[in-house]
Amino acid sequence: MRTLRSQVHWMLTLLVGFGMVAAAVSVAQRPAIPEPATARDMHELSSVFRNVADQALPCVVTIETRQKSQEVAQDVPDPFEDFFGGDPRFRELFRRQMPRRMPERQGMGSGFIIDPSGIIVTNNHVVADADEITVRLHDGREFHAEADFVKRDERTDIAILRINVGENLPALRFGNSDDTQVGDWVVAIGNPFGNELTVTSGIISAKGRGPGITEREDFLQTDAAINPGNSGGPLLNLDGDVIGVNTAISSRSGGFDGIGYAVPGRMAWWVAKQLIEKGTVERAYIGISIDPINDKLAKHFGLNVGEGAIITQVLGDSPGETAKLQAGDIVLSLAGQSVNGPRSLQGIVEQLDVDKPYDINVLRDGKRQTLKIVLKPMPDNYSLRSVPVTKGKEEKSKPDGTVTIEQYGFDVRELSAEIAEQLGLSAGQGVVVTSVDEDGAAARALRVGDLIEKVGSRRVNSVDDFNAALKESDPEKGLLLLVRSGGGTRFVVIQAE
Repeated sequence: MRTLRSQVHWMLTLLVGFGMVAAAVSVAQRPAIPEPATARDMHELSSVFRNVADQALPCVVTIETRQKSQEVAQDVPDPFEDFFGGDPRFRELFRRQMPRRMPERQGMGSGFIIDPSGIIVTNNHVVADADEITVRLHDGREFHAEADFVKRDERTDIAILRINVGENLPALRFGNSDDTQVGDWVVAIGNPFGNELTVTSGIISAKGRGPGITEREDFLQTDAAINPGNSGGPLLNLDGDVIGVNTAISSRSGGFDGIGYAVPGRMAWWVAKQLIEKGTVERAYIGISIDPINDKLAKHFGLNVGEGAIITQVLGDSPGETAKLQAGDIVLSLAGQSVNGPRSLQGIVEQLDVDKPYDINVLRDGKRQTLKIVLKPMPDNYSLRSVPVTKGKEEKSKPDGTVTIEQYGFDVRELSAEIAEQLGLSAGQGVVVTSVDEDGAAARALRVGDLIEKVGSRRVNSVDDFNAALKESDPEKGLLLLVRSGGGTRFVVIQAE
């Protein structure tokens, strides 16, 4: 009995010992719990914000604009229109244009000095169409912007202007916005609602936002309070460097809702330098349409979501065509810089030198290739180039030549000369989707009237081409299609039922 008791006691002692060791190891592996912040810590943090404000405020300006009253022509309806029931054929007959005087318009925004000579950065929309621009400094002095030195870039919503003060002014410096991380503290300064030089603080909420405000977007998102009038003001890090230019807000009320957008400092400085040196922004371009790598495309190609950008269209007479890029190529890197989506590739391309060769790495037919590309200056109307619009009406019955793809839930037929003419295309330029099963696998990917130009890496110009390409596809990976529709071209992956 004593022996049994002693054995039990020994075993319990051993187990307790193991438990204490395990607990000690567990505690050692846990991250140390930070001590609660003290009043002294809070005062030190407060002093950081105070120092940023003290340094930046003298460099931030108020911008007031005035657009003179002007006369514009306006369509005026005629009461005789009503006799014809608003028939559009008679609208031009009875409508007439009458002159209308638009009242004088005034606006207010913000800006900041970037050069002691008086060069100021602001937003394009703050100074666009202004007949007079008045700049008020921190000390209350007012100056008119030099009319011949107001340079604007609509694509990024950045503008510069200059005032002649006759003395060196305090100026802010740009920091590297690429180093800014989500969660970093930031300070915004501007003139919200006409309340001059207001300082607010917050954090970087997100990076790489594209809410559809400008053509060229890669916005920083912040919850620092930004309101109407803040446009053009600086977004600063705790070192007092400009990491963004406050540009827009997302709001249901018209005021601060916790979401503000700023043009990244790196982009703003690149644009400002060109405006100062050349008066305009020269951008390089490839001449391709691109889409992001979503989940389905990533699985199909064996990539990570967001890795690279897939080419959906190569424009004729473009650097991309000269480099022999193809729809379906996935651009992985350019000039040694990794590509992580369309905005990433756009940002790399635009800031490279024109007429200089660069390596472009692509994934084509499952193999990585390196091509040479020589970029060219972006045409002024590049973003406005029209893309053939594909429209179609669902047919009540399936015409001859229609192929039903039952496992994917859609039908196609050849692009006849008659249909091609209606769509502004050439006959034999793909196959047309004539019906889509609303409960089928393609229901969310295709619609009637879509034009399928490629299946996998194979271009299809007839139903026979389509069937041959279909046999080569791997159902487990899904059916990869290059589809042209109203907004251009895109790749979709459809998994068989």
